[in-house]
Amino acid sequence: MRHGGGRRALFSTQTPSPPASELGDLLLAAALSKSFARSPPAAPALDGPLNEAAALHVLRRPSLPAASKLSFFRWATSSGRYSPSPAAFSALLRSLTLSRPPLLDPLRPLLRQALTSSPATVDPPTFRSVLDAFIRSGRFDSAIAALDDAEELAGSRAAAGLLTPRTYTSIVLALLQKSQLPLALVLLRKLLRASALPDTLACNQLLAALRKADRRDEFRSLFDELSQKGFLFDTWTYNICIHAFGSWGQLGVALSLFKEMKSKGPRVVPDLCTYNSVVGALCVAGKIADALIVFKEIKESGLEPDKFMYHTLIYGCCKAFRVDEAVRVFNEMEYNNVRADTVVYNTLLDGLMKVRKLDEACQLFEKMVSDGIWASCCSYNILIDGLFKNGRQAAGFVLFTELKKKGQFVDAITYSIVVQHLCKEGRVVEALELVKETEERGLVVDLVTITSVLIGLHKSGRWDSSEQLLKYVRDTAMLPNVLRWKASMDSLMKAPQDKGKDYTAMFPSAGSLSDIMSWINPSPSTDTADANSDAESKDDWSLTPYLDKLADKSDSFGTNSRPLTDFRGLRVQEKRGGSFDIDMVNTYLSIFLAKGKLSVACKLFEIFTALGREPTSYTYNSLLSSFVKKGYLADAWGILQDMGDRNCPADIATYNLIVQGLGKMGKAELASAVLDQLSSKGGYLDIVMYNTLIHALGRAGRLDEANMLFEQMVGGGINPDVVTFNTLIVVHAKAGKVKEAYKFLRKMLAAGCCPNHVTDTTLDFLEMEIERLRYQKASIKRDCEEVDGE
Repeated sequence: MRHGGGRRALFSTQTPSPPASELGDLLLAAALSKSFARSPPAAPALDGPLNEAAALHVLRRPSLPAASKLSFFRWATSSGRYSPSPAAFSALLRSLTLSRPPLLDPLRPLLRQALTSSPATVDPPTFRSVLDAFIRSGRFDSAIAALDDAEELAGSRAAAGLLTPRTYTSIVLALLQKSQLPLALVLLRKLLRASALPDTLACNQLLAALRKADRRDEFRSLFDELSQKGFLFDTWTYNICIHAFGSWGQLGVALSLFKEMKSKGPRVVPDLCTYNSVVGALCVAGKIADALIVFKEIKESGLEPDKFMYHTLIYGCCKAFRVDEAVRVFNEMEYNNVRADTVVYNTLLDGLMKVRKLDEACQLFEKMVSDGIWASCCSYNILIDGLFKNGRQAAGFVLFTELKKKGQFVDAITYSIVVQHLCKEGRVVEALELVKETEERGLVVDLVTITSVLIGLHKSGRWDSSEQLLKYVRDTAMLPNVLRWKASMDSLMKAPQDKGKDYTAMFPSAGSLSDIMSWINPSPSTDTADANSDAESKDDWSLTPYLDKLADKSDSFGTNSRPLTDFRGLRVQEKRGGSFDIDMVNTYLSIFLAKGKLSVACKLFEIFTALGREPTSYTYNSLLSSFVKKGYLADAWGILQDMGDRNCPADIATYNLIVQGLGKMGKAELASAVLDQLSSKGGYLDIVMYNTLIHALGRAGRLDEANMLFEQMVGGGINPDVVTFNTLIVVHAKAGKVKEAYKFLRKMLAAGCCPNHVTDTTLDFLEMEIERLRYQKASIKRDCEEVDGE
């Protein structure tokens, strides 16, 4: 029996009774919770001070709303019955932040009260939860104010414990998620100034956000500050920085970071993302040949290129007009079962259109559709624009009309493309109807479209028709801004001008255009920076020796030459904020210069540069083109020097105009040297540049070099246009080489290149030259017969 009783005692489920004090605290907490859960809350009568345990029971009760807990806390502290402990403050603050919706208004006063009364009353997790609640609700000013409150007590060890790197890291990440990039940057720099290194994740995400927002100055400043503070870059950090500097054209910095990354040993190792960024940097800098060699090394090292690397190479080759290489890379991509997406097809399609390979472009588009790749609006826009630019205006307009009937794949850019081409053809009335139709479809008429119509109206002689656009464009705020700008421009042009600069050159220059090489390379380097130099030390264990040699020469890239931008300047810089004034200046420069009003265009340029507007490469190229055409080469040289003084980057059109000017001076050899420098700087030769140089060489009588350049053009994958053939026919005919001229005429017809009115004039000249040669031969023959008869 004793054994059985022992078993009953062993398995008894009774629990010991709580002490009387704990039971009393529970009963008091229940009574207080019931009182403050009412609406409105009823303050109970309480004799004596409130027990800490009872207060914590109330503040931690899950069933009690956060507002009721706040009412209880205020009642208890205001009556003097209770002095809150750190646990009480933490419990209340957490309840307020976790309520749905969070009670934000009382958070900061309570937090300040907690910090002021005793710094130890707030622990770091609670402090971070309060800041996170402010940020999640968009109350960024309150979050910053809470940080400032904590900084006021930074002299105390407890308060300093709140402002730990982990606290700043969590806030920076939260701000980045809310797209509050400036605030996140301020907080991280505040942490760096406190000689504390932030978390790697926060730095990486902030650097990535700065790169994505194209905030170059802030990115470089933060990068330099992190480097000076001894921040340990990981692989992700290096990849972000290499990609950023490479995409911004700073190839030397990108390669030096790659070299530094490889020197860090096993802690950081280049991965596929690293090589993608390096290849992208080489393509942006125009080093396509180097990029293809590095691409080959990457494959031989065992890494499998992904879709991004293939697209980067295809984009770089198309940008440099090396479309045959782009097609080869695309075919290799398909062979390796890497599926191309819409972006890759669009890139290659645009490249084929630019080199006048219309048949290949149409075949690629058909392949794109048959392979099940979605053709976007951008795809059709490239196709329509390419048809117009390749002399197939009727086909482009038919495709545009069919897409409109289907009600898909037509956006504002599609309309803008068609409007621009109609205005170029002088069909302004049809263009205006399309502008009206654009708004009727609910699409926005952008500044590119409006300025294209303005130029078309002025070219057709309808100077007073700008206000008529109001009949067609009604639902946009852009047109009133354009008309107000035009009125302001008219008043500025008519206002009395400062005569202090009369009889002085608008573009003063030193030297002449023959000194162009010193303009291209202001401080030529004695180091050739040849990556193939045998004197370089070679790492036999490196998987990418050629890339390592390029990295060793990183200091020589872009340090001693004039800046060169990758793309032709645009009349309207829509993606650049605050460019409306200079966009309108570019538009009216085009209008005035098309009418031959060079002095008016120069006056417009002078007025707006005096107002602090920074010219773009398009602005300078517009003026430079007119000066070169009129033969004012000294003034053209002055424009180039002013361009350099303002540190405005030259583009491919600038070099084209330089070659035109040198050709007019008869300095074809110097023009060739300029193009050699262009290629060394990462530039490329497009069809316009080839035509310009062929004309310059032919005019100088250097026909063999002109023919070699033509073969180089065709071998590089660029189909000649009617200007190319007309130029070659003329220069050979004038040199008396009629057979060669006819050879190029046959090539022109075989290539399906439609002759124009210039071709007719050229053929008339060729026929006259043939008759002259026949008469000359007949005369010589008669002279010979007379000599033989004697």
